[in-house]
Amino acid sequence: MSAPQVAVLAFEGISPFHLAVPSLVWGPEAPTGDMEPWPIAVVAVEPGRLATSGGYAIDVPAGLDALTKADIVVVPWWSDPEAPTPSPVAAALRAAHERGALVVGLCLGVFALADAGILDGRAATTHWKWVETFRRRFPAVELRPEELYVDEGDVVTGAGATAGIDTCLHLLARTAGQVVANGVARRIVAAPHRPGGQAQFIELPVPAPDNDPLTQVMSWAQSQLDVPHTIDGLAARAHMSRSTFTRSFRARTGTTVHNWLVAQRLARARHLLETTAFGIDAIAAQSGFGTPARLREHFAAALGTTPTRYRVEFSGSAAVR
Repeated sequence: MSAPQVAVLAFEGISPFHLAVPSLVWGPEAPTGDMEPWPIAVVAVEPGRLATSGGYAIDVPAGLDALTKADIVVVPWWSDPEAPTPSPVAAALRAAHERGALVVGLCLGVFALADAGILDGRAATTHWKWVETFRRRFPAVELRPEELYVDEGDVVTGAGATAGIDTCLHLLARTAGQVVANGVARRIVAAPHRPGGQAQFIELPVPAPDNDPLTQVMSWAQSQLDVPHTIDGLAARAHMSRSTFTRSFRARTGTTVHNWLVAQRLARARHLLETTAFGIDAIAAQSGFGTPARLREHFAAALGTTPTRYRVEFSGSAAVR
């Protein structure tokens, strides 16, 4: 499968960090052999020089017509959540989506997708600071501010700043496989899949220390995914009551214990499917799903495919039933 063509939409005053995220994860920064870089074009409303928030300017050679050739269109940023997206931009985004391009909004760039009507009736996320503004402007969108990213198939949205890295790594895993995404994550010193949502960053400026009981229990559970876990058992290991543990867990991760465990087990199963010849029975057991039926159920719900098809697509090995 050839690498997808990517167009990243830049605006006057854009944050250089936000603009660089897709290239950091997908582009030619990758060492030779790490992955085939995805061709990335930076696009503006009109070609020319754009000022950035970093105090320097960039030259953008391509205009909106470049979106007609892109497989993936990314809006990594938008300057003012209250300001409507220019109509030519909204029209170009709608046209790209209608012809089948994957459209991605990162941070406040999600506002541009909503302005274009692409998110109506869909779920999305954006930066936690602008949740109320988004809900007021776009009541037809199901906003999920607790999520770092939301994958709706042909539309993907990510929350603020570094959540753009999470989103791009997720899309890399979806397109090229978890092993490739894991390799890129190691290169840029990022987690392949952060266990939680934006709740872990709101009103929590100081990260938990390594000796924090909840951190230790989460690390232990990740190393013991092949055995059943109960909330009561994990709470006891953290020396907390059940109610305190579940409340602290959601405050830390933005999700439930069950959903977090499912996400960790899916990541383990994907890695085993890509890197081993183990049968589906063994992978279901080692990832903690127990039975092939439960593994297939969770694969279908989260990834829209089966373990066997995933293995064929991403490992190249013979299908094991």
